[in-house]
Amino acid sequence: MELRHLRYFLAVAEAGSLTKAADKLRMQQPPLGQQIKALEAELGVELFDRRPKRLVLNAAGQVFLEGAKRTLASAEDTMEHVRRFASGERGLLRVGYTSSASFHRLTPSLVRAFHAAYPQAQVDVEESETYALILGLQQKRIDCAVLRISAERFPGLASHVLDEEEMVAAIPADHPLAVLNTPLRLADIAAHDVVSYQRTDGPGIFNGVIAQFEAAGLLPTIVVQVPRLVAALNLVAAGRGITFVPATMGILHPDAIVYRPLAHGVLSALPLCIAYRQDTRLHLVQRFLDVALGLRG
Repeated sequence: MELRHLRYFLAVAEAGSLTKAADKLRMQQPPLGQQIKALEAELGVELFDRRPKRLVLNAAGQVFLEGAKRTLASAEDTMEHVRRFASGERGLLRVGYTSSASFHRLTPSLVRAFHAAYPQAQVDVEESETYALILGLQQKRIDCAVLRISAERFPGLASHVLDEEEMVAAIPADHPLAVLNTPLRLADIAAHDVVSYQRTDGPGIFNGVIAQFEAAGLLPTIVVQVPRLVAALNLVAAGRGITFVPATMGILHPDAIVYRPLAHGVLSALPLCIAYRQDTRLHLVQRFLDVALGLRG
């Protein structure tokens, strides 16, 4: 039994006549009658009571009619789903982001704008460290990632810069540097305790901070190292030392932390990047990228 047999049956049931159904289907009456007889033979039951110039559904035909309608509706829905999936309008998109990226204004705006443009698409999001997200992309566990570093250096990955923002120093509120009104230099901070956030198995924001210290011929006094930026800010709030964060993180612990600007050129502006696999063929990923690029300033 094929879907066309169900469509033939439905047309005849609705028209009550082979002649009228054949006209609607734009086919000859004899082949249509043969198809209906073949369907009844396959089922082993007659579906119509034959009357002069009329075909009327019998009890078995009424039962089969309901099933045929459900089957055809399901088939149409499946075909529409596939068409929308192929065009990037429907499907599942898995997006990862770092904790610092989640605080940037573009991150929630991106998910909101994508949902508005493609309401039938499903977006699953997860928060993790940079290296875990890079691996997730390479291993095809996620489709896109919003990061604070470019992904161009990693095999098979590509990325676009969506925005850049300045880095600031996060200082305990009772720290001597917290009262300074002038932008800070690395030399001002090098002699003080520093809290770093970086993993030993991959890159992150603080790697760039360390590189800037080294380029200036300075060695920061790192008293504790944690794997997550938010954990570093918790330690700053507890008075353990100073750290460096994107300016958008300045909403955390406002009573315990003072966020001070850095002198011009002390630290490079931090990018917000959207990364993806170069070989991706999923149209939904391209749609997400298009929305992301449309939001960048």
